Amino acid sequence: MCGITGIFDLRERRPIDRALLEAMNQTQFHRGPDEGGVHLEPGLGLAHRRLSIIDLSSGQQPLFNEDESVVVTYNGEIYNFIALTRELEQAGHRFRTHCDTEVIVHAWEEWGEACVERFRGMFAFGLWDRNRQILFLARDRLGIKPLYYSLLPDGQLLFASELKALMAHPDLPRALDSQAIEDYFAYGYVPEPRSIFRAVRKLPPGQVLSLQQGQRELPPPRAYWDVPFDPLPPLDEASAMRELVERLREAVQVRQVAEVPLGAFLSGGVDSSAVVAMMAGLTREPVRTCSIGFADPAYDESRYAQQVAQRYATNHYQEQVDSDDFALLDRLGELYDEPFADSSALPTYRVCELARRKVVVALSGDGGDENLAGYRRYRHHLAEDCLRRPLPLNLRRSLFGTLANLYPKADWAPRVFRAKATFQALARDSVEGYFQGVSILRDELRAQLFAPTFRRELQGYNAVELLREHAARAPVNDSLSLVQYLDLKTYLPGDILTKVDRASMAHALEVRVPILDHPLVEWISGLPPTLKIRDGEGKYLLKKAMQPYLPNEIMYRRKKGFSVPVAEWFRGPLRERLREQVLGERMHDSGLFDMVFLQQLVEQHVDGARDHSPALWSLLMFDGFLKRLDVSAGA
Repeated sequence: MCGITGIFDLRERRPIDRALLEAMNQTQFHRGPDEGGVHLEPGLGLAHRRLSIIDLSSGQQPLFNEDESVVVTYNGEIYNFIALTRELEQAGHRFRTHCDTEVIVHAWEEWGEACVERFRGMFAFGLWDRNRQILFLARDRLGIKPLYYSLLPDGQLLFASELKALMAHPDLPRALDSQAIEDYFAYGYVPEPRSIFRAVRKLPPGQVLSLQQGQRELPPPRAYWDVPFDPLPPLDEASAMRELVERLREAVQVRQVAEVPLGAFLSGGVDSSAVVAMMAGLTREPVRTCSIGFADPAYDESRYAQQVAQRYATNHYQEQVDSDDFALLDRLGELYDEPFADSSALPTYRVCELARRKVVVALSGDGGDENLAGYRRYRHHLAEDCLRRPLPLNLRRSLFGTLANLYPKADWAPRVFRAKATFQALARDSVEGYFQGVSILRDELRAQLFAPTFRRELQGYNAVELLREHAARAPVNDSLSLVQYLDLKTYLPGDILTKVDRASMAHALEVRVPILDHPLVEWISGLPPTLKIRDGEGKYLLKKAMQPYLPNEIMYRRKKGFSVPVAEWFRGPLRERLREQVLGERMHDSGLFDMVFLQQLVEQHVDGARDHSPALWSLLMFDGFLKRLDVSAGA
């Protein structure tokens, strides 16, 4: 795995500052500590940090074609590169290395922009074609690998794997994007295509951006893939189970190509356990597995991971995280660059830290919940949609909206007794109802959170609009597929994959994600919803298919999640830090927040009157971002 950086002069062919490009590249040293490379020519600079995985002796980047008219800087793995190499050699292309990177330049020569449609893997790259005067940026279908870009006022385009590389450029505008802030406090991350800065964008998953020398403005990115949700031909359950196992096994197999030690994360959940079960059947050597345990039994799942490790005789490595492991709080701002409010980033960092001491490549089970409908919120959403469907929206808004206003608020009560929240959900349409279910701070809280001046700056923008945009393009016709599609477009790349990419790359660890193999994703998307959720059981087909491989105790238990005791921390060891940061000068001086309301949130939580831990964690992480912004601006 690697880090990429580039500077491209759209307007002229002015010389690129080599020292500046190298400084930008060096900010991503952690992504590729093995080697670094730079290519300069008039109007263009490409840089690369390499973590060597395949063809260790060659494959240095930036990498060229035969006549050096095409050059690429690339982050990722293309798993079908051997088959593509053979096809391209038969078409007359000559290869100098045995690495997957060289496939990209020859595929570009052969197929142009359509080359990305031939790649199976995870990738983000910048490719320069000198003859055509085109810079081509591309990102993989599911967004496993990141790519940021920005057009500066002077016409220079910057791109990089991480935002910190762009922030190393002194001319990058630092004005915050008000809509991104609204998005962050709704979702807990800044979803694509926005970044926290108005001048910086993320290339969305499954999209490319083609830039011609001499352009004055950036064209919009072009989508080359989407999750199809095309219904499969009729398939009986037994056949679907067999095919799922075969497809998963093959997706795991192609991800085991490496010239460095390889292993897997093992949480004890069904997804990572299924991946390990497939790995164990494909190699004679014991699989190396890594997991994190928690001192607090309410959060600890290590015994389930040990069960799977024992069943498959893996070389299992486990470490325990103390219940007060909050030493990484300051580190999170450095890792994620943008505000990022998923507290499971802490244990994710620790398991990557452990894994890197044993392996260089690790397979993970990420993507199973989104693909196979494992989240409990999907089941809640389906239940609410069943109640919504018989009545038209206008009638529901009038009836249930009135009941919601009359019914007392009871966030402290079990979900079944929160009739006010239920009435509110039924008064909304399906997309808005799902949005309120996934929001860290719901609409009424965000309305109180922001200062009046900032609310005016938003000009009525609400973060639900992002989901509405995706829903309008969704190729689906049922409630479950819709919310899966929304998560595949937002939560998966913006939260889950971002979390793992930054935590793993902080330790120069490559993480491969077989459940997000795009042919597998396409096939799963076409399964009927009844094979994903049945009788209130999520991941129905996967669990049935894995019964010969995993014990029922692993598959049919209530998952605790990879979480940490944030609520307890804020009432205990982090109480004063919470007050100092959330109610401190940086937050006040930002002008974004109603400080009286922030005081209420903190005190209600600390006193035990309400659990505001998700909101407070998001505020704490935002303050950490502001602190880092001040430091970098003054550097």
